[in-house]
Amino acid sequence: MFSWFKKKSPAPLTGAPLVRRQKTHSALSGYVYQYFYEGHRGDSENTEFVFEVCSDRVSSFAVSVFVSSRAVRSWEQGHGRELNGTEQYAIAKMALFQAFDDRATPLDLRQAIRVEADQVEAIVAGLGLDAE
Repeated sequence: MFSWFKKKSPAPLTGAPLVRRQKTHSALSGYVYQYFYEGHRGDSENTEFVFEVCSDRVSSFAVSVFVSSRAVRSWEQGHGRELNGTEQYAIAKMALFQAFDDRATPLDLRQAIRVEADQVEAIVAGLGLDAE
């Protein structure tokens, strides 16, 4: 009867590794972050990559990196090839590192990270993936 009251739950995450590996990033902000990759989910607008992040070895929180599907398509059209899933994950991970470096405190990471066309271009070039 009141189905419009029900909040739509997000799709389950996929692509998580069988064994979670904690990784560390020493950020330019001065914080040392530990993180796990939890998986991804997507729709026609974005692919969301989810990382579990900790900066104090006590409490952790989820950080979402949204890679714009339009930005990925734009890069693909301009370079004449598709970005595979591993390359899109690399884009998300590099955007996460950039947020670690640029955002002043861990609290600022609770705001989603959004990757648009100019960032896709810069990240892919920085990784040397456009040379293939």
